[in-house]
Amino acid sequence: MTSSLSLAGYRVGFVVLGCRTNQYEGDALASELAERGAILVDPSSEDLDGVVLLTCTVTAVADRKVRQELRRLRRRHPRAILVAAGCWAQEADPREARRLGADHLVGNRLKAAIPDLLSRLRAGEEVPFLNRRDVGVCEDWDDLRLSRTCRHTRAFVKVQDGCSHGCRYCIVPRVRGRSVSRPPEDVLEEVRGLVGSGCREVVLTGVHLGLYGRDRGTDLGELVKRLARVEGLVRLRFGSLEPFGLGESLLDVLGETEIFCPHLHLPLQSGDDGVLDRMGRGYTAAAFARLVEAARRRLGEDLHVSTDLLVGFPGEEEVPFRNTLDLVETLELGRLHVFPYSPRAGTPAAAWPRPDPAALRERVQRALGLGRTLLDRFASRFLGREVEVLVERASEGEGDGLCPAFVRVRGRMSVSAGSLGCLVPRSVRDGVLRDRSPEEGDEPRPGPEEDVLP
Repeated sequence: MTSSLSLAGYRVGFVVLGCRTNQYEGDALASELAERGAILVDPSSEDLDGVVLLTCTVTAVADRKVRQELRRLRRRHPRAILVAAGCWAQEADPREARRLGADHLVGNRLKAAIPDLLSRLRAGEEVPFLNRRDVGVCEDWDDLRLSRTCRHTRAFVKVQDGCSHGCRYCIVPRVRGRSVSRPPEDVLEEVRGLVGSGCREVVLTGVHLGLYGRDRGTDLGELVKRLARVEGLVRLRFGSLEPFGLGESLLDVLGETEIFCPHLHLPLQSGDDGVLDRMGRGYTAAAFARLVEAARRRLGEDLHVSTDLLVGFPGEEEVPFRNTLDLVETLELGRLHVFPYSPRAGTPAAAWPRPDPAALRERVQRALGLGRTLLDRFASRFLGREVEVLVERASEGEGDGLCPAFVRVRGRMSVSAGSLGCLVPRSVRDGVLRDRSPEEGDEPRPGPEEDVLP
């Protein structure tokens, strides 16, 4: 992918908003820019030549964050080339983008062109905005990939992009396009390179991961089988997997794959059948419950099932909302990602009546409170049991990392970062397992952002 257009000495910073797919794309672009000679610097540093902002537009809050970040970056770096790329940039009005401070827009499926774009802009060329293309007709992989250098013990590897489902509230198919899959050999080559440079755990990511391979005559289960044979790969995870992408055949493969970690993030969105039908989700609450039960039978009772809840969808009154809370509690789910509904222009639900703002805020807080309780409740099953920890940070005999079930573990471990350690937790607080009680002075610290996979 490397071009002859050099960026030697070019100081560039990256800011990534949104999902783990965005994070992967940011890391891949940074790798490409570094290979061309660019100097990667913290975006808060002085004297940047360029800044790339990878954007999100999944909610109104995400849009607001993009606008705030563009203004902040322009104030911070008045002379730098500021490029907004990704989902928000795909649909953005160029006039608004310029008012906010962006010099250029790059939509999805064109992000691989950013290194060339920066080179051309650096040379003073006039380049048209690369957004508002019809991503729905793009069927090629975007050719973004990580270099063989692994900076962390865990790496996200994007294998799929786009979505062909069409939930009535979701803007993603419009800004990401239809589902496309990365060639399996490309995935294997990248994973081998990452493992060879020290990566121990790989997380497969995509917009709709369960659709992987359907455009290439293969499927996600076959990819997992091949990855399981990569020498040196210790752990394999999925990011977010839609419930309708998890069938019996895939569960069988996961159950037979020793390195697959017992954690699945299955977005529920609502536990009420009427709301699910209006959303266009394609399943019922009972079907979701059966899926969770089947997954636990195949992957074990210590399987951590986390989920997304979309609160305040049009028509969700108090009873449907309670149905959702009752379902996630009955199923003993773990981590909850709670999102307040906001209409997205161009989606069918955008024309429907909006929820009462006060009721929406109150329900979001109730869901968040339940989520904290459920995560601690799930984590507590590991108290008094020896758990394996992939250590991400280590200092003075203290280690911090994740157990296979995607619960953060912190305590005394005589191992270095990147190693596997063991610990017997004695307490849990704020979703973190510790080898000492809070009374012993181990004050809780929030886990890193990487604890959120989707």
